[in-house]
Amino acid sequence: MEVIREVLAHQRRMRDGGCTGRICLRCARHHLDTVRSAMENGRRIDFVLPAFPTKSPNPAKVLGPLPDLAEELALRFLNELCERIGDIYPPGAAITICSDGRVFNDLLGVSDENVTAYAHELDRMIGEIGAGHLEQFTLDDVYSGAGHEEMRTMLSGAWAPSLDELRAEVRAGGAPLAMYRGITRFMLEDLSGPDYTGTRSALQRRCRDLAYRVIQRSRAWGDLLGRLFPSAIRLSIHPQPCSTEKIGILLGDTPDAWLTPWHSVAVERDGGYTLMKRAEAERAGARAVFVGGRATHYVL
Repeated sequence: MEVIREVLAHQRRMRDGGCTGRICLRCARHHLDTVRSAMENGRRIDFVLPAFPTKSPNPAKVLGPLPDLAEELALRFLNELCERIGDIYPPGAAITICSDGRVFNDLLGVSDENVTAYAHELDRMIGEIGAGHLEQFTLDDVYSGAGHEEMRTMLSGAWAPSLDELRAEVRAGGAPLAMYRGITRFMLEDLSGPDYTGTRSALQRRCRDLAYRVIQRSRAWGDLLGRLFPSAIRLSIHPQPCSTEKIGILLGDTPDAWLTPWHSVAVERDGGYTLMKRAEAERAGARAVFVGGRATHYVL
């Protein structure tokens, strides 16, 4: 129970999702069998986290296309989480970051070259900070040698649910509807950058359609990961309802439960760091900090 408590202390919860208390015991019990199985066999406890896809294409949200201090802080947090679990259970824990940028970057208008550069920089960052409990896994590892568009086609053909099925789930309300609304909001923010010249209503219609396709491919990626990592506890960067197969996990201090490092910048203030959208940080008077000629974060 102590291992799960350590994770749930940083739980990203869905509003009105049914969780109670600082540590939700119903969520904890849902994953106890997986933890016990690892401990009884003396194995490390494995987690998979679909995350760290690519930076938002909207410069009002981020500093650029490469990982920066926002990602570094999240990686340090995840590695330290594994270290704390290791203090409780010596075989320790590891988190496989299953980067999903290649899964849906074309829907976001992000190039495959930017996805590759982001993943390479993330690997470099993991090594540089000594995050030995983390490793990265991508669609390229699944379909090695295939073209990027071919990878997405093969993933969807083998694992994606139909759009009609997803629409029915969203119409039923609850967690699927909350997820759809959250993804739609992010799509609207990402695609409403300075290069967009159309109307707001046209973009809203487009984003509502694209959100279903992002969810469709994300579901395909998640189901494939379930097959590839059957004994791992599944983490998510999205808020999750109580007692489900995934544990939503926060990656930083943020007033918005949906905000992530790749949709924001790190802002240093009051002796700590928080995540904010770039435009909001600049409106608040934050000053950009440069390391090696590249902006990495802000100070407020």
